[in-house]
Amino acid sequence: MRTLITASGTLFHIAARELGDATQWIRIAQLNDISDPQLRGVVSLTLPDRDPNAGGGIATQ
Repeated sequence: MRTLITASGTLFHIAARELGDATQWIRIAQLNDISDPQLRGVVSLTLPDRDPNAGGGIATQ
């Protein structure tokens, strides 16, 4: 895991750039206790390690 500081944007774009798969945005959201993929202001995020086999996009209830 590592930390990323970003000024606005979306978790979709961050997941695509950092994890190689935009559908893995939910992994970032869950790790950071975020429910809205649209980011506002300066945000510090903990990013999971890249895992091409990780499922993405569907939150488990």
